[in-house]
Amino acid sequence: MKSQTLKPIRTHKLLLFTCLLALPAITQAQPTAHYVPGVEGIKGASLPPPGIYFRDYNYFYTADQLNDAAGNKIAPADLDAFTYGNIPRVLWITDTRFLGGFVGVDALLPLVYQQASANTAPPRFNNSTFGVGDLFAEGTLSWHLNQFDFSVGSGVWAPTGNSPTSPGPSTMPGQGYWDFMQTAGATWYIDTNKTWAVSALNRYEFNTEQRHTHISPGQAYTLEWGISKTLAQVIDVGPVGYYQQKVTTDRGPGASGARDRVAAVGPEINVAFPKPMLFVSVRYLYEFMAESRAQGQAVTLTLTKRF
Repeated sequence: MKSQTLKPIRTHKLLLFTCLLALPAITQAQPTAHYVPGVEGIKGASLPPPGIYFRDYNYFYTADQLNDAAGNKIAPADLDAFTYGNIPRVLWITDTRFLGGFVGVDALLPLVYQQASANTAPPRFNNSTFGVGDLFAEGTLSWHLNQFDFSVGSGVWAPTGNSPTSPGPSTMPGQGYWDFMQTAGATWYIDTNKTWAVSALNRYEFNTEQRHTHISPGQAYTLEWGISKTLAQVIDVGPVGYYQQKVTTDRGPGASGARDRVAAVGPEINVAFPKPMLFVSVRYLYEFMAESRAQGQAVTLTLTKRF
């Protein structure tokens, strides 16, 4: 059984600040990462065939619990957090091939509303912000074989959004630093009719120094996975999940030594509408493990249109 002994209030307050920075804004998923885990799921590693696509992510996250480094709830903390992000993304998969794969480019710019309040000792933190987050752009390669899809990508997050000017809790939509993200994933179609699929999508982020605080967040790793079954040719259902962790500690004046991590699981359903070339997915993810950060749940509604 985990110990329930309370730490001194100063320790709670410091960890509270760390965890508030960990609340998932759309490009502020953790102090660790720009990338928000859970926005991809079933066949998340498969890029579409050549064409131009518009994808709109609608991400909702709530949390009412802060955890310490052992995954125990911080008893005195009274947390109420809500994030909504609308993330429009444009993808262009070209007919050009390199190393046998299709060359693609994509970009996104999040719009984020974030509200958070918490209290371990006066003064109480209570704030909300709506604004434009950090711009992301990348180049990709994708392959489609008989039983497998493969994809790789290399991209950059630019500090275009308003970001915190000092260490401590914040609901700002931007991170305030450049971030270079590398992506690799694969989808395996188990049967020849491709009705069963297993997908794994890996991302690794190299973070630079934040412009106002001069803290360099640690490197971050994210895994998103999904197992799916196709029904009636246009519906995919199955379990999905994610795991994200800070791989290295922060560096700089006043940097935290915590290396937060989180894991979640839940169901997803995807529906294709062939005539208008529209695709809709809904997933729910419950965070069953969180360390040195908030623990909550997320719902993502994604609309994809091919032109």
